[in-house]
Amino acid sequence: MAEAAPAAEARPALGAGRVAPLYAAQALATGATTVSTVLSSLIISGLGAEHLAGLPATLISASGAVSAGFFGAWMLRRGRRSGLSAAFALGMLGAVTGFVGARLGLLPLFLLGAALMGAAQGGYQQARYAAAESVPEPQRGAALGRLMLMSVAGSFLITGAARPIEALGAALGTSPEVAGWLVASALLGAAALLLRAWRPLRAPTQASSPRLGLQAAFAIPGVKSTALALATAQGLMVTLMSLTPLRAHHMGIEHAGVAALISGHILGMFGFGWLTGPLIDRLGLRFGYVSGAALLAAAALTAPLHGTPGWRSACFCWAWAGTLRS
Repeated sequence: MAEAAPAAEARPALGAGRVAPLYAAQALATGATTVSTVLSSLIISGLGAEHLAGLPATLISASGAVSAGFFGAWMLRRGRRSGLSAAFALGMLGAVTGFVGARLGLLPLFLLGAALMGAAQGGYQQARYAAAESVPEPQRGAALGRLMLMSVAGSFLITGAARPIEALGAALGTSPEVAGWLVASALLGAAALLLRAWRPLRAPTQASSPRLGLQAAFAIPGVKSTALALATAQGLMVTLMSLTPLRAHHMGIEHAGVAALISGHILGMFGFGWLTGPLIDRLGLRFGYVSGAALLAAAALTAPLHGTPGWRSACFCWAWAGTLRS
């Protein structure tokens, strides 16, 4: 008598309650970034060190790169929720430190806050992996897409709060850019609390295979060129993020207008994932690199032209769409 075929493994349904706290935390984290670190060059200028306008962004990128491996190892041992909660808490500490440094006019303390915020980003940017692991495998693409859209939503919501942030800055006797760091600390603290309601689908696992060394990794075909492309895109990102808000401020654009520019950047960074993903799947990674480089070049060439702030915002958005495709 033939054995009965084993029953198909049941697939857990994608419950909104499972991923909603993670999505909301991601929106709050993006809002915190939009209202704080992205505008660091304006604070540096206000502290009388405009020649160091790119230093906070450099510290943020460097500390994020260093901390990513640490947080990744933490999450493998103790789980995504523990690691993400710690990253949000570290970001809250960094935002408070940056606020105090900027408020008191202490440049080294402000830079310390920026570095701590960057280290936190190295952790909570791994929420994309947590989102993929929180749903059944056939639904991971949709889950990642929704997470990206929540980043856009968080940025636009904090941009809508530009006037209240200006009022908070006036009440504190400081600029809205400095007050934004205090707002960021509250947002990141709320994100850390939200994660207490999130239940990952997968439990922490121990790595079953040895880690691939750096030399062995770069020996894999295509890794060197990919790393070079990513490093170039990251360098352009740091330059754009440092100079664009400062340039807009010099043009007389007030805080709300600068915030709108940053929301355009977030839209370009995440809002076109629904389009670029399928295109790259169909046409290949090389198409993504080349088209991204072309968009970045077009944005760089058109940005110096005289035009309306709306056109400049569009150029900035296109530049970030190019960074995403790269």
